[in-house]
Amino acid sequence: LAVKNMVRNRSLAKAISDCGWGTFRRMLEYKAARHGRHLIVIDRWYPSSKTCSVCGHLLARLSLSTRTWQCPSCGTRHDRDVNAAKNILAAGLAVSACGGDVRHSGSSRVRSPTKQEPRPVRAGIPVLQGGE
Repeated sequence: LAVKNMVRNRSLAKAISDCGWGTFRRMLEYKAARHGRHLIVIDRWYPSSKTCSVCGHLLARLSLSTRTWQCPSCGTRHDRDVNAAKNILAAGLAVSACGGDVRHSGSSRVRSPTKQEPRPVRAGIPVLQGGE
């Protein structure tokens, strides 16, 4: 749930904003490599907040001000950030297991991470390796 903590921790969010996402990502890659782990980067357009982490239903729209929502397909109530974190974890695990891109088949805005990112996607999730 690092995403939710980051949103709530204003000083961390400001530091990330100040140094830029590219620098932050390089720091994460360095730290992961130092501990024998790999950083997986998913597509920036992956609809993690508006995809139900239980059944996969994709909402057509979800405003940024909406913090909780109920899936119209399975009825599960979601906290926006927790749901996004679950979807990001699942996407990272999929890349780790299968390699390749993390895409949502119904979206035309989704781009391949190899086209966006200068470095290839690597396998592994830092938090899950080594029994931590």
